[in-house]
Amino acid sequence: MKYYLKHTIYLIRIVFLSLLIVIIYSCNTEKNDIKRIKDKNLVTDTKEEGDTAYAIIMTGDIMMGTNYPYSSSLPPDDGKYLFDSVKEHLRSGDVTIGNLEGTLLDKGGTPKICDDSSNNCAWFRMPERYSSYLKDAGFDIMSVANNHSGDMGDIGRKSTVRALGNYGISFAGYAFCPTSILNKDGLKFGFTAFAPNTGTQDLLDLKSAIKTVKHLCNNSDIVIVSFHGGAEGTGAAHVPRQTEYYLGEKRGDVYEFAHEMIDAGADIVFGHGPHVARGIELYKDRIIAYSLGNFCTYGKFGLSGALGLAPILKVYLDKSGVFLHGRIFPVKQIKRGFPVIDEGYKVVELIRSLSIKDFPESELEILDDGKIVKK
Repeated sequence: MKYYLKHTIYLIRIVFLSLLIVIIYSCNTEKNDIKRIKDKNLVTDTKEEGDTAYAIIMTGDIMMGTNYPYSSSLPPDDGKYLFDSVKEHLRSGDVTIGNLEGTLLDKGGTPKICDDSSNNCAWFRMPERYSSYLKDAGFDIMSVANNHSGDMGDIGRKSTVRALGNYGISFAGYAFCPTSILNKDGLKFGFTAFAPNTGTQDLLDLKSAIKTVKHLCNNSDIVIVSFHGGAEGTGAAHVPRQTEYYLGEKRGDVYEFAHEMIDAGADIVFGHGPHVARGIELYKDRIIAYSLGNFCTYGKFGLSGALGLAPILKVYLDKSGVFLHGRIFPVKQIKRGFPVIDEGYKVVELIRSLSIKDFPESELEILDDGKIVKK
């Protein structure tokens, strides 16, 4: 009997010690996880220079679902919660800009005609009320220069202008609306956008683009240039420093274009179009982001791997437009196109790697937590 009693007490001690070890390990793991998240500073970002710096936030492609040809490609709850997981970051800048990939139109329009042999044709027609979601998320300016801005013809363009205007969102990039100036915090933020597509400001007409930027510089304090160009897909992550093509279409030499825009007086140049993130460089103390990827593209975009990763890019400039520092907030898309913060920081690692390989001469460094600093 004594033997069994001693044996039972021994087993109880073993079980108790095992449970204690598990609890201690779990607590330490939890603390490490919390520390990791805090260290990477996902939620907060301070304006170190106070009133002497201006924060510009940029994102890539935004397509909030389409009601053409069927409404089944619209998001659940009518899209009201698309930006809920990221709006805190989008609202944290002085100016927030995105690329509207498609048109804002409830019904009708003149759908573009596609080559019947192409399997890559798509039409993006977002309900006009969705412009309110952009405003609520914090967007001040939208680029309307891209290969889907003419999906519904002139009717779609006019409706987009009306829908954005109804919510006080500035825009530029159509041939009939090349520039816009946003007055905010006592500064004039000039914006213009380009693409190699009919109805937009022509990315391929470099001489005209330079003239547009110079004119904008004469009327603005800080000038921001957006472009939709370069090849597409996971094989198009690098910037080749030469003219790019996709499905036979000339998509421009975005390296030459970006440098010419800075030379003409632009303070920021950022791109989109390849559907993947590309590298970032510093040129003449000005920031160039060659592609910000797919940011919020519901229902009709492939989002596997790098196609589903994108940055919220936040850069700080002084009053003369000189880059001070910045941060990449890493985003991934889930549930067919909802943007959420990615705690794996995959897009930070991707952009850092591409930046080092494509722009080794750039005086820019991207840290583990996404912060961008001068070397």
